[in-house]
Order: sequence, then structure tokens, then C-alpha cells
Amino acid sequence: MKSICRDCLWTSDRKAERCGACGSRRVVSHDELDGLTIAHLDCDAFYASVEKRDRPELRDVPVIVGGGKRGVVSTCCYIARMYGVHSAMPMFKALKACPEAVVLKPDFRKYVPESERIFGLVRELTPLVQTLSLDEAWIDLAGTERLNGGPPAFQLVRLQKRIEDEIGLSVSIGLAPNRFLAKIASELDKPRGFSVIGAESKALLAPKSVRILPGVGPVFGKTLQSDGYATVGDLAAAEVRDLVKRYGETGLRLHDLAHGRDGRAVRPEHDRKGMSAETTFNDDLTSAQDLESELWPLCEKLASKARRDGVASRVIVLKLRRTDFKIVTRRISLPEPVQTARALFAAGRDLLTPELGLPYRLIGIGMGEVVDAVDAPAALFESSEARTLKTEKAIDALRDKFGKSAVVAGRALKG
Repeated sequence: MKSICRDCLWTSDRKAERCGACGSRRVVSHDELDGLTIAHLDCDAFYASVEKRDRPELRDVPVIVGGGKRGVVSTCCYIARMYGVHSAMPMFKALKACPEAVVLKPDFRKYVPESERIFGLVRELTPLVQTLSLDEAWIDLAGTERLNGGPPAFQLVRLQKRIEDEIGLSVSIGLAPNRFLAKIASELDKPRGFSVIGAESKALLAPKSVRILPGVGPVFGKTLQSDGYATVGDLAAAEVRDLVKRYGETGLRLHDLAHGRDGRAVRPEHDRKGMSAETTFNDDLTSAQDLESELWPLCEKLASKARRDGVASRVIVLKLRRTDFKIVTRRISLPEPVQTARALFAAGRDLLTPELGLPYRLIGIGMGEVVDAVDAPAALFESSEARTLKTEKAIDALRDKFGKSAVVAGRALKG
């Protein structure tokens, strides 16, 4: 099989540009269509798409989901993207670019069930599903042909159609020999895309900017460019020893990615929505100073665990329990994923400030929608987060060797 129609599921052993049954041009064609098994599924503008589905009057208008205290865009529809709006953009810039946009606050009570519906359909095909967030995941369909009535490519086309027909949302899918290439493929034809990358991966990647590689953001990208590595092809042509000498383990990973290599398996055990740490007080606390003193060690504990597990998150959640046992939760989406205590504490303190004035008996800090740190964007390689990360990793090493009390932050000292 080399072609599949995405509208009527017609298949052919020849590569085709048009469906032989219904005439549709929505045909997936590739010489390796039968043999590729790793996919990346990405819901198209997920939060905004849920809002538009549920509110038909918003169908033809630009929609931005976000706002909040820091005023950043969580996501936006494709109409808003035509104006230059994008995720993590400050809200004032987004509204300047698209003043007629409808701005909605995120409603996770709607988004979480829809995510569960989508990935419930995915897990009917295979248990090997590793989610990155509410709206994207890697899928390994190796060995499922007989069980699911066709090769992975056919299963995925059928799945994409089923999600659209039954749930009313669209997804884009990339199919490839590994996780990295599958994620690249899913970005090639959004929205409602289905792209395949096979043996042509090295030639396809070669002319592209190094910014396409996971972990390479604006600052690290400029560093690579100044060092003579402006394109992925430049990295592929470099001696691996030179890259390791310059960039350490990151250099080795860059070299592999530039050649289209990625040995990571799809790991359902890393399929975690989040992680957290909390503490209950002996006496109720009210003041900012007392609450922040309890918050800081929780941030250290959570950040240390995140680094050990190799994960990061841009969704930070603060939890408080009042004296009447009512639980208050507040969350914020940061521009980039983080895994340092300082970043967690800064976000947690911002979320805490509006809640001050009442006595509390518990405080907690959490990271939602965690992702593998190697897949996180530039925040882990540049700016203040990168510098803090190096420092906190050094502290981790000292504490592992000499005990937890070997290094104590000034903020943690009481009395």
C-alpha cells in the first residue's frame, strides 16, 4: 500500500495524487507507507477549537484563549494566527496585532474531558501512547496490523477521520520511523494534516534552520549560527567530536537529530499529566512571609524531582486549603517549560498574592502537563532559567554526595 484517501479510506499500491474512488485530493502517498510505525498526533489549536465547536457564532472570528494575571496567549485559532498571534505571546501584543479577537479564559473543565475522549480512541489501537500534554502524544503502532485491520498508516487515517466525525475536532498526524521525525512531520501540514517522513529525512532536514531541532531556541540558535552551524545540514556535516567538545552531551544529541536519528522509545510510563508537592501546617498561616517560607522548600523538592525524572512544565499550579477545608487552586501558563525551584517559586508567589488575607492549613505547588526536558523549548538552554538550572544541578550533585543539608538556600533559613 502506497496511497490512502483520507476522505473515503480508499487504498492503492501505487502513489496517487487523487483518490481513485471519490476523486478527493486528500490522499496520503509515500513509498514507505506500509512500514512506518511511530506517529505524533497534535490537536489543532485545541483550546480554541473546543470553544469554536461549542460556540458556532465564533466559527469565523479570531479567538484567543489566555489572559490572566501575566496576560499571555495560551493558544489561538488559525484565523488569529494569520494576524501574527501565537502561543506565549503577551496579550497586549496579541490584541495590538488582532484587535477584533475574542479573548476567552481557559476552561480546563471542558478541555480535559475532550482530551480524554481523543486519547481514549487512540488507546483503542495500542497501549503504547505517550502524551506530552492535553493535546499531543506519540504513538507506537508496531505489531498492530492484524489486530486493527491494516498497517499503522491506515489505522491513523481512520483514527483522524473518526476524531473529526465523532468529537468534532481536528488533529494533525505525522508518521515516521522515530519520535523526532514524527513530531516534525505533524507540523508540516497543519491543520487537518497528515504527513510522512521516511528515508528522505536527511535531505528534508538539511536546508532547515537549526531552530527546528528540539531544545534550540533563539539564543542557542544564534550561538550555533555564530559557530558555523546555521542549518541542520551544517550540524550533520560536522564531526561529532567537535560538537561534543563545544556543547557536551547536547552536541551528541544534535548530531543524531541532524541525521534523523532518535533512539527514544514511546514510553507510556512517562504519560503523566503532572506532579506536585504539598505540606500541611501545624498551625494555620496567614501572612505572605509565612506562606512563602513553606512554599520555597516545596519548590526545591518538586524541581529536584523534575530534574531527576528529566521533565519540565510550563503549567504551574498552586494549591491552598482553607481552615473550612475548602480547596483553592490557581494555575498559570508560562511562556516556556521550566524545572528550577526559582521559576516555580516565582510563579507560585504570583498565584499566592491575590489569595492573601485568609488563614490556610495547607499549601502545595504542582507542575501540569509535564514534558520530557529534551523536548522542551529554549528555556532550558538559555537566559536566566539556563543559568539557574546549572546552579541547581550543581546543588543537586553536592546534596547527593554530602547530604541534603550540605547546601541550604538563604530563603530556607528561618529565625
